[in-house]
Amino acid sequence: MARRSVPILRHLLTKPTTPTLAPANPTRSVTYMPRPGDGTPRAVTLIPGDGIGPLVTNAVEQVMDAMHAPVYFETFEVHGDMPKVPDEVFESIKKNKVCLKGGLATPMGGGVSSLNLQLRRELDLYASLVNCVNLPGLVTKHENVDIVVIRENTEGEYSGLEHEVVPGVVESLKVITKFCSERIAKYAFEYAYLNNRKKVTAVHKANIMKLGDGLFLESCREVATKYPGIDYKEIIVDNCCMQLVSKPEQFDVMVTPNLYGNLVANTAAGIAGGTGVMPGGNVGADHAIFEQGASAGNVGNQKILDKKKANPVALLLSSAMMLRHLQFPSFADRLETAVARVILEGKCRTKDLGGQSTTQEVVDGVIAALE
Repeated sequence: MARRSVPILRHLLTKPTTPTLAPANPTRSVTYMPRPGDGTPRAVTLIPGDGIGPLVTNAVEQVMDAMHAPVYFETFEVHGDMPKVPDEVFESIKKNKVCLKGGLATPMGGGVSSLNLQLRRELDLYASLVNCVNLPGLVTKHENVDIVVIRENTEGEYSGLEHEVVPGVVESLKVITKFCSERIAKYAFEYAYLNNRKKVTAVHKANIMKLGDGLFLESCREVATKYPGIDYKEIIVDNCCMQLVSKPEQFDVMVTPNLYGNLVANTAAGIAGGTGVMPGGNVGADHAIFEQGASAGNVGNQKILDKKKANPVALLLSSAMMLRHLQFPSFADRLETAVARVILEGKCRTKDLGGQSTTQEVVDGVIAALE
């Protein structure tokens, strides 16, 4: 027993058993003093997206309305087969600073640019954050998983710089810069510091890509020296995947280049309960887009769409992240608590979580839990 707890225990054991009356006007400590206008509803750009996107974004709209959250949505139709994101969408996001987005399908091959990448590049959303954590009541193979994957979002293999040298030979360029590597490392360490996280692990393949990944590691090491209270580790990406599926509880915050982060985040999400419950966001200095954290691979699943059984939990939790980003923490806490209660009770779960509920039934359960 800690020494400082002894006086408290002694007081509890020796205090009189007769009840004492509470003061007539008990004082309450002030924990938050809003500034005038803090409660003004904020505009949020909404992109329902493709496939199940409109189904799960509508779930968020219903829940926000039920809890009277101080946000309202400006909705734009954007689809993955468009040649580019419409200018009015960028104008809206730049004005509102915040966007909530359903999945956008990216056509395979054919030279069609990913609209997801267009959004991230145009708005310089350099940090992708996925929170992979066990939810009480959801049975998984591993317990005590609480991993935050922070990946660089603007360069690496996703730079899209590739061309056909001669017929049958394609050359792709992986771009790593000192500026972007330092920027994402600073974000990861600052996130760890502000959220009382104890360790940051850099994921790399510098044993093979000695210059590119070597530059990334060099940047992480330099930033780590400025945060002596945070333990810094490094791990090669293939060993990282093996360690994730065998002992995921060893990881805390992970910082990665672009492609590795996509793989690591999806692996960690699968370990912690599946992509359907993992929130995430893409953040830059001025703008943020919140969406399902891990791969929205089911965005085009017609069977799920027809039966209206898409899992809305990931986007609901992402919208809670959005509320916290907008500095409405009490609304974020309330929403997260309601979702956690529905998962724990187990009565309203979609098929991917072992149930047979529809999207609307999950939404109804969350709204009931808000009461």
